[in-house]
Amino acid sequence: MNFLENVPRFLFFTGKGGVGKTSVACASAVRLATRGRRILLVSTDPASNIGQVFGIATGNAVTAIPSVEGLSALEIDPEQAVEAYRERIIGPVRGLLPETEIAGITESLSGSCTTEIASFDEFTQLLTDDAAYGEYDHIIFDTAPTGHTIRLLQLPGSWTEFLAGGGDASCLGPLSGLDKHRATYAAAVAALTDAARTRLILVTRPQASALTEIARTFSELTAIGMTGGFVVVNGVLPARAGEEPIAAAVRRRETVAMAAMPAAIADLPRDVLELKAGNVVGIDAVRAFFEPGSSLSSAGDAEHGSEDVPDAPLVTLVDEIERDGHGLVMCMGKGGVGKTTIAAAVALALAARGHDVLLTTTDPAAHLTETLGGAVDRLTVARIDPDTALEQYRARVMAAKGKDLDEEGRAALAEDLMSPCTAEVAVFQQFSRAVHDSRRTFVVMDTAPTGHTLLLLDAAGSYHREIARQMGAASMAYSTPLMRLQDPAQTKVILVTLAETTPVLEAADLQDDLERAGIHPWAWVVNNSIVAAHPESAFLRTRARNEVAQIARVRELEDRVAIVPLLAEEPVGVARLAALTEHRAADERYGG
Repeated sequence: MNFLENVPRFLFFTGKGGVGKTSVACASAVRLATRGRRILLVSTDPASNIGQVFGIATGNAVTAIPSVEGLSALEIDPEQAVEAYRERIIGPVRGLLPETEIAGITESLSGSCTTEIASFDEFTQLLTDDAAYGEYDHIIFDTAPTGHTIRLLQLPGSWTEFLAGGGDASCLGPLSGLDKHRATYAAAVAALTDAARTRLILVTRPQASALTEIARTFSELTAIGMTGGFVVVNGVLPARAGEEPIAAAVRRRETVAMAAMPAAIADLPRDVLELKAGNVVGIDAVRAFFEPGSSLSSAGDAEHGSEDVPDAPLVTLVDEIERDGHGLVMCMGKGGVGKTTIAAAVALALAARGHDVLLTTTDPAAHLTETLGGAVDRLTVARIDPDTALEQYRARVMAAKGKDLDEEGRAALAEDLMSPCTAEVAVFQQFSRAVHDSRRTFVVMDTAPTGHTLLLLDAAGSYHREIARQMGAASMAYSTPLMRLQDPAQTKVILVTLAETTPVLEAADLQDDLERAGIHPWAWVVNNSIVAAHPESAFLRTRARNEVAQIARVRELEDRVAIVPLLAEEPVGVARLAALTEHRAADERYGG
């Protein structure tokens, strides 16, 4: 493995959701530990599954992996992180300050902004605190899907610039501690931009969209000084998968995508890893991950690999959605499961039936335009872009709050609005506007990967509580975005997953999180299903067999389920997306 030679202290695994970052990161950690190194494996993904891979409970404290000497793991859990973060700030002054001031500090440390800062604070400590983490030879970061990771890696520089300008960052705690933050963030920037200390590993699949995304990621991170990238192409279909129509079609698609690799990453050192027949769960599977032709990759006993599952076409969901005449449809789930594809297909079908539809996204790494590939009558495509939202929000605040201020007051207000936290408020406002529009028309929303979406819903909850407090005291009627999300007559949440252990577990966890917020998912979509494609080769039948139990698990969680089969061609462009909501024979799908 090129990327595991002459390894620096910090390794960052990043890429589009669902490409296998966690598998590659876990296998790398085990490989380095077997070389006698002391390794700390860290997940910065709010929907982390390191514990599931190793079969142990991990969390916001360093946990030794019993089966691998020298390896420990840490999952930065946002809820645990924010609780510890608040206590570090409030604890020392509790009993010293009046309760009203304590309440004010607590209020300033609430909401999604502080949740992000708490996770970010732990991240910077890992890069800079040798007293706490100096015993480790290597710290390996299994990061969140691309958009969230770019935001995380850009934050040290953003906060350094903001604090250097004298900005008031109340969400960081009492201002007396800002000098410490300034020094920590500057040190984090120095570590991230030093190729001798930090290596960036761009994990991808042999798919055009995934390759394009890591090229974009590499360009954005190079712009902040992170260089020396390595490419890992994971999940290439092996020759032993056979030459049946579906295998041949997938192999052709992979070959074309690899040949057209974007110029930004084409010359980077590259490793290619084959697709495994089984799930990468358990220490034996992790140890065998880098071995071609290993038992993990063997087709094994495929006797029961061709079990059929009942037909459950996506078009049945579209029929139900259409009956209401308007409403919000939110596609949620782990990164890389195909939320964008499903959202685009549903929106396109509704527009084709004569409805006005807004198709929008909250994903910082959005690619709706590329997925559609062209304009469609009655379909408006938009993006809740953080930069645009921030610019518009700052302009509105300056026009409203700043109109009666003197020059010094306007300058102070403008500086406060430069805080990186302001972006979270700006995005939430645009999200709320899209929710409001769904009262009159169809709004189909492709959401960011799970963790980022939960932060947005946390902002909706904070806003709802504040409005309820203010309006309740005045005995006035009110409606908030959260109330609309909780109303099944106004909002239909579709959980998108793959028929694999980890994506289903994470989608189930997301369903639990939504239920706690009073939001009940309306339907599930199992995407890219091999068993629904009716494969013939032993290798693919083994992968299909692994799906059956997961689809059964999904049906236990929700009666309303659609299953989209793995297709010969990526569902990109209007014609292929439209085909997802049509009934088509298997031999037609695969060119047989």
